[in-house]
Amino acid sequence: MADTKKLEQPMSAAAKKEERAREGVVAMREYEAEKARIDANTQRLRALRLAKQAADAIAAQASAVAAPRRSAKARTSRAGKSSTPD
Repeated sequence: MADTKKLEQPMSAAAKKEERAREGVVAMREYEAEKARIDANTQRLRALRLAKQAADAIAAQASAVAAPRRSAKARTSRAGKSSTPD
């Protein structure tokens, strides 16, 4: 009986080692899948941010061209007029 116990203990240790190795492989696959998901989401968000920045830059240029600036002469002549009639 003592002989069978001695044989079972090393076998169970080997079995535990194999199970830990399998669990490690599964954990690594899950980690890599999560990392790939996060990287894909980061790329998607970066593309959206760059597209928005480009659209904002174009809109800013368009509004700068569309809104003519008043000259200093126009501002001074307007500033001299009072809003209340005499």
